[in-house]
Amino acid sequence: MVNAFIGLGSNLDNPKGHVRQALEDLKQLPQSQLLLASKLYLSKPVGPQDQDDFVNAVVLLATELEPLALLDELQSIEQQHQRVRERHWGPRTLDLDLLLFADQTIRNSRLTVPHAELSRRDFVIGPLLELCPELVLPNGTPLQQLLQQCPIDGLICIEA
Repeated sequence: MVNAFIGLGSNLDNPKGHVRQALEDLKQLPQSQLLLASKLYLSKPVGPQDQDDFVNAVVLLATELEPLALLDELQSIEQQHQRVRERHWGPRTLDLDLLLFADQTIRNSRLTVPHAELSRRDFVIGPLLELCPELVLPNGTPLQQLLQQCPIDGLICIEA
């Protein structure tokens, strides 16, 4: 089993409900076990601002799945939530991002790990810090150091 961190986000059709249900869906993944889930946070959208704020969370998952198999499972859950990709950084019922997969660095046409935008997303850094404050990224950067370039003071905890 390896540890993987998954980011969750929603801003359409009952966002809290989608994130809560996604947490339940993640518990059902094959060859995997949900170990920890962060609190729920409210954040401003990235990109187009003509959309509602997002509800976000991060989970720690232990899995035997390979990275692309895990990505397939995450995308299947998104589809169960009727995710539609209408525009880049647009509104969505559910977004599941594979943020970190053990200490691996992965770059291929389908997947980039660590997530390419991890270091610029307060709604990822905040929940990651909650779950694993001593986390060090595969490139050797301590998660705490990312706070200098991406403060989390705009992040609002909305539910434990």
